[in-house]
Amino acid sequence: MKKIHMKRRDFLKSSAAAAMVMSLGKRAFADGGNYSTKLQKALQYSMLPKNLSDEDKFKLALDCGFEGIEVNPIEDLDHAKALGELSREIGTPIHSICFGGWDMPFSDPDPKVIQRGLEAARTALRAANALQADTVLLVPVVVNKKATVEQAWERSLKHIPELIPLADEMKVVIAIEEVWNGFLLDSASEFARYVDEFDSPWIQAYFDVGNVVKFGDPVEWIRTLGKRINKIHLKDFRKKGEKWTNLRDGDVDWPAVRKAIDDIGYNGFLTTELGGGDEAYLRDLGERCDLIIAGK
Repeated sequence: MKKIHMKRRDFLKSSAAAAMVMSLGKRAFADGGNYSTKLQKALQYSMLPKNLSDEDKFKLALDCGFEGIEVNPIEDLDHAKALGELSREIGTPIHSICFGGWDMPFSDPDPKVIQRGLEAARTALRAANALQADTVLLVPVVVNKKATVEQAWERSLKHIPELIPLADEMKVVIAIEEVWNGFLLDSASEFARYVDEFDSPWIQAYFDVGNVVKFGDPVEWIRTLGKRINKIHLKDFRKKGEKWTNLRDGDVDWPAVRKAIDDIGYNGFLTTELGGGDEAYLRDLGERCDLIIAGK
């Protein structure tokens, strides 16, 4: 869930990939080439220019080719409802809340912290319902001096199920993301087993492509997680020097990732989680997503 901040690049003028974008044509991107799954590109609301109104932000996202939005937690449910209606009216529906949970993890030994986490998660679920979003991203634990891996596993398995009745009522999936929190990064099978422990359709996986590059192969993770994947974040990472990059500038084998996504039958949003920028940057980013969707 870590955001990437980078300088603006004049991709349309300087990158050879621009020529590839033009040669492939819009139709190739619309149907994803020869793939059977339909993918939609989305971005996080915080990536849009801060000086624009809500309406103009949604319009800019749509104009840059994005078909969905992910927002941060919203406590005011009336505001959430109005924002959700506006996003759908313009054509960029809000599909997810990036709730997080870093500061009140379900691994904390303090019951008060756990209760704060539960209440904040419940608010996020209600906000998602008001937005007509279908997912809340959750970072379930933090492994540190307060919690070992074993304690984080045990405590989160005890408390997260308390959210399932409300998730069912709100019809919102709680999607657990693998992040750099010292948890669920050893293997894809461990992540799959953790999700399976909840034995609920309301607890699924939010897979971040870039977050696992340092630890393993995103393709293997996608194939192992399979139908557990509810949403996908797009980031890229270069192992040499250990640094985040713009999409298609790092070590991710995007054609292989696209094939794996197709093989597991995932249909849905690919949400970019990077630093924001101006219109030129967002258009560049949208075209990079188009290339990924086209298997390039």
